[in-house]
Amino acid sequence: MEFEFLDYEKCDRIAYITITRPERLNALHPPASLEMRKAMLDFCKDPDLWVAVLTGSGERAFCAGNDLKYHAEHGAKGEAYPGAGKVPFGGITDDFECWKPIIAAVNGYAMGGGLEIALACDLIVADTDAQFGAPEVNVGLVAAAGGVHRIPRQLPLKVGMKMLLTGKPINSEEAFQWGLINEITPKGRALDAATRLAKEIVDGAPLSVRASKQMAMLGLGMSFEEAMEAKYSQYEQAIESEDFVEGPRAFAEKRRPNWKGH
Repeated sequence: MEFEFLDYEKCDRIAYITITRPERLNALHPPASLEMRKAMLDFCKDPDLWVAVLTGSGERAFCAGNDLKYHAEHGAKGEAYPGAGKVPFGGITDDFECWKPIIAAVNGYAMGGGLEIALACDLIVADTDAQFGAPEVNVGLVAAAGGVHRIPRQLPLKVGMKMLLTGKPINSEEAFQWGLINEITPKGRALDAATRLAKEIVDGAPLSVRASKQMAMLGLGMSFEEAMEAKYSQYEQAIESEDFVEGPRAFAEKRRPNWKGH
């Protein structure tokens, strides 16, 4: 699968998706968003891929969000993402359902839609000089790709509201302090740390990992009692799998399990 605006690689059950528009701080325009959509759908459907890592090329930015130069050239009143249809930012921030874990490796700026993409991931590691911001109000836009909803949920309310209403960014230390990111790395090492995390996830039973993600995320919208009683498709698959037997057997035999993912 070849792309113009992305690099998409598969290695050791990990998918690496890298935005390759460093001249635009890896901002996404509609053609790049459509490529992101294709890559993410391929990752979700490929049984040999268990974890994805998202990052940006170069040292300056993970993703600067919506390509404002493209927006200025093609935008129209009432159209939030010119020409993007239903897949701004590849749909990752909106209707994308994938129970495989996704890790953001943030190198530099994660601004606007770039922040929204990172927030839609399950784990975030960031370089020490990373910046996280929602500057939409300063350019006449709104963080409508999930930012206005995810920021207040993933940060303390007053901290999140300050980001949304002023457009001022926070640095990696602040993001770590508030629990927005999992780990701070030296400059240029975020991808290495994300790969390490991905390999740790790959060591686990893939169906158990997906069930854990699905149950945790869907359960957030329920009461505890409702979440405990609910039925989860990924859990049903996990307990019916060969891995459900292989895990305890490998433990009893004091060997590494041979996960099959089915």
